[in-house]
Amino acid sequence: MATPRSAKKAARKSGSKSAKCGLIFPVGRVGGMMRRGQYARRIGVSGAVYLAAVLEYLTAELLELSVKAAAQSGKKRCRLNPRTVMLAARHDDDIGMLLKNVTLSHSGVVPNISKAMAKKKGGKKGKATPSA
Repeated sequence: MATPRSAKKAARKSGSKSAKCGLIFPVGRVGGMMRRGQYARRIGVSGAVYLAAVLEYLTAELLELSVKAAAQSGKKRCRLNPRTVMLAARHDDDIGMLLKNVTLSHSGVVPNISKAMAKKKGGKKGKATPSA
């Protein structure tokens, strides 16, 4: 017995591409940006799904590292700001290498004291070297 077309359409899985793939990032928007960017003549749906999944993974990884860095700051409140995101990204090897040329606004710089500027321990005071 044949079913009408309207029943077949109702039986189909409805929802966005992101919901079908189990992603939070918008697959349709990523695909549209890929098409507008003229990266290739033809862009398949699977490419947009893959790129959205990679972006979602990297974002989740950076967010997790940032929350850990904010919790380790020793303050009573754990608050994410650009500084904690930058510190978390720079201290992780893989993400730091990926984002080494990226400038995060309002985040400052990574604290680093060169060896030449560091104080030397055990130095004697009061003795001057003669200059001849």
